[in-house]
This record gives sequence, structure tokens and C-alpha cells, in this order.
Amino acid sequence: MRKQVCVKKKRYVRALLIVLLLFPLVDFAWGGGTEDGRVAVPILLYHRFGPVVADSMTIKTSVLASQLEYLHTHGYTVIPLRQLIASLAGKAPRLPDRSVVITADDGHESVFTDLFPLIRRYHMPITLFIYPSAISNASYALTWSQLQEMKDSGFVDIQSHTYWHPNFKKEKKRLSAQEYENFVHRQLFKSREVLQQKLGGTVDMLAWPFGIYDDELINDARQAGYIVAFSMARHPVTRSDSMMALPRYLMINPVQGIVFEKLLAESSLSREKRENHP
Repeated sequence: MRKQVCVKKKRYVRALLIVLLLFPLVDFAWGGGTEDGRVAVPILLYHRFGPVVADSMTIKTSVLASQLEYLHTHGYTVIPLRQLIASLAGKAPRLPDRSVVITADDGHESVFTDLFPLIRRYHMPITLFIYPSAISNASYALTWSQLQEMKDSGFVDIQSHTYWHPNFKKEKKRLSAQEYENFVHRQLFKSREVLQQKLGGTVDMLAWPFGIYDDELINDARQAGYIVAFSMARHPVTRSDSMMALPRYLMINPVQGIVFEKLLAESSLSREKRENHP
């Protein structure tokens, strides 16, 4: 019993350290300024959900529900990711105050069982970044019919997370130059091809697996037809960010309560300061 308590304490301390690293409660390091001061939008990145924290990427469904309820009741507007991209490109009107974007990576089945009912309740749009090799194959993954149902709801956009979520750094070391080039080409092209064939629509947005990218990969992604890509970084999106490496906040279970509220409040404050001091 004492041993179990010690293990739990160690896990809690580890999680707390991660939170303090990702989201310090003071002196947030927000992204650079914008050309007109009108864009500073946090993109929230989720992975999977459940009744307990099974691993570092799992968020309790109760925590997720409280976060969405907070957004709903405190004046935040969850906008489609494409609306943010259009605004960054100067092709959309000014975004609503307190805009937030929600994304989820990988394609875990809990996106359908836990997240989807909540976004339907609150009418919140989300974008899923999927690696198709797992769909209807891996035991933990969504099925194609579940993805189609979510897409048909009008709340869910489905985009690419490469074909099977590789670590490009490791693959580059392991493969010859030509083999690596072919590997990257397949990961980027086949994901778009399969998603568009299975679900229809346009797949032109990419989430970098593990947040890994470089200039060569960015060039390959553009050639593969992606117009925008996303990584992980703890600041809101601004016009100064590269369209091929837009930042997203990695959401883990300890990012709840005052930590979650602080994240959102600092993002709004960041935008207000830019608008008042262009």
C-alpha cells in the first residue's frame, strides 16, 4: 500500500513538473507581435480521453468537460481552424474576441466516445489530425465509419498527421538519403490520398508527428500539397509564426482549473496588449 502511494506521488510530481515547464504561472513566454495586433489565438492540442489518466497524453473526460464548460460560460468562442488560417492569410474578417481553436491528434477511439458528444452539446468545431494506417486497424483507434459520422456532423474537419506517425529524426538516421526521401514522400502523399478517398473533402493541413520538422520537411510538405502545418509550442498563434509550423498548446491532465484559466487569460491579455499598442 505504501509503495503504491509512493508511485502515485512520483507520478503526480512528474506531471506537475511538466505543467510548470509547459505553462508557468508567471511570466508567460508568449509569441512575437503581429503586423496589425489583431491575431493571438491559442490552439489547444488534445490526444485521448478516459475515466483515469492511463498515460501522459490522456486527459480525464471530466477534466475535458470542465474545460469546454469554462469556454462556453466565460465568453470564449471556439472557431474552426480554417477560420483562423483564413484570417492569417488576410482572407477573413477580424476574428471574434477570445477566439480559441481545438484540435486532436492521432485518432484514438475516445475522440468519438468522449470528445464528440461534448462538442455536439456545445456546438464547438474541432479539427482532427489523423494517421490513416491505424484507422479500423489498431485496437485503440477510430473506425472509418466513426470518422465519417463525425465529419458529417459539420463540427469536425479531418486532416493529416502523416500516414503512420513516424519520428522523422530517427528515420533520417536509419535510412539512406534516397530511402528517406521516398519514405517522407509516402508518409505525406499517402495520408492525403487515403483520407480524401475514404472521407472526401480537401486535406491540405498537416500536424507534424512529435512536433518534428525542418526546412527540408517543410519543402516536401508544400510539394505534397499542404498549405499549412502545425507543431507544438506554448504560445498563441500570431502573424509572425511560420504557416508551416504554427504553435499548439499540448494539453495534459494537470492543465486544469487555475492553470487552464491562466493559459486562456494570458492569451487574451496578449491580444489586448497588441491591439492597444500596435
